[in-house]
Amino acid sequence: MPEISIRGIEMPASPIRKLAPLSDSAKARGLKVYHLNIGQPDIPTPEAGIEAMRRLNREVLEYSPSDGFRSYREKLVNYYSKFKINVSADDIIITTGGSEAVLFALMACLNPGDEIIIPEPAYANYMAFAISAGAVIQTVASSIDKGFALPPISEFEKLINKKTKAILICNPNNPTGYLYSRAEMNKIRDLVKKYDLYLLSDEVYREFIYTGSPYISAMHLVGIEENVVLIDSVSKRYSECGIREGMLITRNKQLRKTVMKFCQARLSPPLLGQIVAEASLSVSDEYMLDVYEEYLERRNFVVDTLNKIHGVYSPIPMGAFYTIARLPVDDADKFCEWCLSDFEYEGQTIFMAPASGFYTNPNLGKNEVRIAYVLKKEELARAMVVLEKALEEYNRQQ
Repeated sequence: MPEISIRGIEMPASPIRKLAPLSDSAKARGLKVYHLNIGQPDIPTPEAGIEAMRRLNREVLEYSPSDGFRSYREKLVNYYSKFKINVSADDIIITTGGSEAVLFALMACLNPGDEIIIPEPAYANYMAFAISAGAVIQTVASSIDKGFALPPISEFEKLINKKTKAILICNPNNPTGYLYSRAEMNKIRDLVKKYDLYLLSDEVYREFIYTGSPYISAMHLVGIEENVVLIDSVSKRYSECGIREGMLITRNKQLRKTVMKFCQARLSPPLLGQIVAEASLSVSDEYMLDVYEEYLERRNFVVDTLNKIHGVYSPIPMGAFYTIARLPVDDADKFCEWCLSDFEYEGQTIFMAPASGFYTNPNLGKNEVRIAYVLKKEELARAMVVLEKALEEYNRQQ
């Protein structure tokens, strides 16, 4: 039998989806499964986007330009200007989700064997994209006891060598919900400038910031304009995960030309997705405010409830719609599996993402889980009861 590639063997399984077969089996047994494992919003997609699909009047579903429809990119310029991100349509490349934007950025910025530094815990697919691009990830660990604040810059500098080419951050952060402060972003800027690195900044959750602290985009940082690559997506802000529309934005013209080669090789981003996403840009301020207030209420409820459960601790996430919680268990991977395979409470169970999958260090995150508060508050309330009951029974059996 032919051998599987080393790249394929090293590719990590998704901590978000790897327990899906157990979830399916639980449902087949008749259980109600509360999905706290994945950032799939349940809030309705903007009607303008849905209506654009209904009105579709095309005889041919053609290729779009490799960098996306210009009309869409021009409207995105206005969208970003609301956040004081000043870019042109030519700085924006439409991608097949934010995932492709990350992958293309890594492929364009790093040679095989080059290194990229990422604070962890980090979105698990960053590791997968790095392996796909032949890049090597070096991580700097943040701590739940410090609310997952940016680790000391000295820890970053310890890792920098001749192969180091980039830093990747997510702000607001997935999976922690942490929001980098102006002071932290300035420290990152100074480091990027000192060593002439690329800064890849995933900012897909900018609409969901629950603190008085300002949103500081990597695009706001002065002096590293040519070094910054902004990653974005419509999946979360408009509940449009399935249309697979993302953006890669850079003022670096040479980098943009390089990324375009990869874009041309995959031909074009999704046609129908662009139609829906472009129409969704007309969404009202009222819609966005309602969505924001809903997530804020869910965050407050989930974090408050988690911290009332004996032995559980969750810092207060300042953005996105996730939190990392520390549980009174020896192995969160085993606990999450057990919840789906061996536990039920009144015909219900819970599906969480073990946090170990968001770390590269196997010694970290062993008793942590990521919880996505993307369910209605009533369901979140039931899920928290199920979690408390599960912890009680699991620890009785140990």
